Amino acid sequence: MNIEYRRKLPSAKKVQEMYPLTEKGRAQKIKNDEELRKIFTGEDERLALIIGPCSADRDDAVLDYIFRLRDIQEEVKEKILIVPRVYTNKPRTTGEGYKGMLHQPDPNKRPDLLKGVIAIRKLHIRVLEETGFSSADEMLYPENYRFLSDVLGYVAVGARSVENQQHRLVASGISVPTGMKNPTSGDLTVMMNSIKAAQNAHTFIFTDREVVSHGNPLSHAILRGSVNRYGQNIPNYHYEDLSAVCNLYKKEDYANPGIVVDCNHSNSGKQYEEQIRIAKEVLHSGRHNPEIGRMIKGLMIESYIEDGNQKPDGGVYGKSITDPCLGWEKTKRLILELADARN
Repeated sequence: MNIEYRRKLPSAKKVQEMYPLTEKGRAQKIKNDEELRKIFTGEDERLALIIGPCSADRDDAVLDYIFRLRDIQEEVKEKILIVPRVYTNKPRTTGEGYKGMLHQPDPNKRPDLLKGVIAIRKLHIRVLEETGFSSADEMLYPENYRFLSDVLGYVAVGARSVENQQHRLVASGISVPTGMKNPTSGDLTVMMNSIKAAQNAHTFIFTDREVVSHGNPLSHAILRGSVNRYGQNIPNYHYEDLSAVCNLYKKEDYANPGIVVDCNHSNSGKQYEEQIRIAKEVLHSGRHNPEIGRMIKGLMIESYIEDGNQKPDGGVYGKSITDPCLGWEKTKRLILELADARN
């Protein structure tokens, strides 16, 4: 193989032992999991708001941002449950560019996966134990999920991963809500098949063992828009799109049918300010059609302290170094407006 073996990393179990959750953190995680579970089972009518930077690039700015979310959560707690995005892996279409904190704990230094594994675990633990939030992350690499399995409150499987068998099988062994995005092609049946696979039990090879998963009844759809053969963005957050997913859910026996709408990516054409309009339109569709309203479990929004984005060496505190994000003042106003819209 044309691979250079650099070093053996410690096992996930070892890393968890080296950087454990406190008893307080474990208790908070159990409480958070139950709250979010009830939203996806329909026992709680609040809206899950999965919100935060496109990628978590530095501890100080990420925690600053999440403490701001903590303050506003108190204002909207009757209508909205906030789940901070702390995305530490960044998929790259061509494989080039910043791949997230897992690869580069310092965006301006060379990749260091050992430091990266430690950095992302410590960051997720700090979020949980300092702010009380259980964060969301993308399962870009299924085997790496083990390093964070005891701290994450929400997991997303991306548009380029959703057709991958290993992602589907590992998702079936996750015990928290796990969203399956529609693929970049926009084929909704691929997403639905992935949800079905994640909800079923499986026997498969994971790391170096034969394992049995028991199915994840909290697996659900994430609509993120698509791209046609000419590279044009095709949104799928409109009323007709939501209705189509509802009808697909009815064709088979799914546990806890649910939809989360990703307001950025191909739905906004990466025009980050469009997320404001899109989020409001989705909630309007839910008010217009109660069946759609019951299936809309959450929104996903890319937001940070400063509007827009910059290059990795840009040096602006709290400004995304990957996709452009909605700045804090606009974010705060949007969260309050969404809470009002849930009345």
